[in-house]
Amino acid sequence: MIRFLFQFALCGFLLSSVSGWGQEATDSIQELDQKYLEDQFYTGVAYNVLLDTPDEMDQRNFSYNLQVGFIKDIPLNKRRNFGLGLGVGYAANSYYSNVVASEEENGIAYNVAVDADFNRSKLETHAIEFPLELRCRTSTAADYKFWRVYAGVKLGYVFSGRSKLVMDSGNESFSNPDIETFQYGLMLNFGYNTWNVHAYYSLNSVLADGPTLNGTPLELNVLRIGLIFYIL
Repeated sequence: MIRFLFQFALCGFLLSSVSGWGQEATDSIQELDQKYLEDQFYTGVAYNVLLDTPDEMDQRNFSYNLQVGFIKDIPLNKRRNFGLGLGVGYAANSYYSNVVASEEENGIAYNVAVDADFNRSKLETHAIEFPLELRCRTSTAADYKFWRVYAGVKLGYVFSGRSKLVMDSGNESFSNPDIETFQYGLMLNFGYNTWNVHAYYSLNSVLADGPTLNGTPLELNVLRIGLIFYIL
C-alpha cells in the first residue's frame, strides 16, 4: 500500500512538472508572439529585360542586377503575420545592347554599332534603394521557415552611371549624364523560407527624357526577374 501511494505521488509530481514546463513554454511563446519581428537582410540576383526599345536596338549578353540591403519589419496585427517593411539597400545594374553611346559637343549621341571590331556596349548604374513592402506571411515566433508574399514599391537614387564600349581594339567609358537620377517601380517577392522569386517593373525610364536613336525616343523601362534571399 505504501509502495502504491509512493508511485502515485511520484507520477503526480512528474505530471505536474511536465504540465508546468509546458505552460511555461506556451507562456514563453505567447510572450515572443507579442514581440517577434521579421527584420531581415536580403541579397538578390536578377536578369534585366529592357522594354519599349526601338526596333533597331537589340539586347545582348547577360544584363544583370545585383542587390543587397536590410528591411525593418513593422507588424500591423496581433499575430504579426501582416505588416510593412521599410528598407535601404544597394543595387548594381548592367544593360548590354548593340547601341553605342558617345560624347559629342551637343551632348550624348546614341547609334547602332556598325564597326566590325564591335564587341559589346554596356550601360551601368549604381544606386541606393529604398524598398517599401506590404508583407503577408505564415510565420510564427517559433517557425523560421514560412511562406511569404511581399509587394510594394522601390525608390532608387542613382549615384553613379556610366556607358562603356568594348572593342577588339580597346575600351572606352565615360560618366553618362543622360541616366535618370531618380528611378522607381513596382516589386513583388514571393516564396518559401530563404529562396524567393523577385520581380520588379520600372515606372520610369533608365534614361532621362531627350535621348533618341535614329529619331526614336530611347524610353528604356525595365522588367527584372530573379531570386531574392532573406536572412534573419
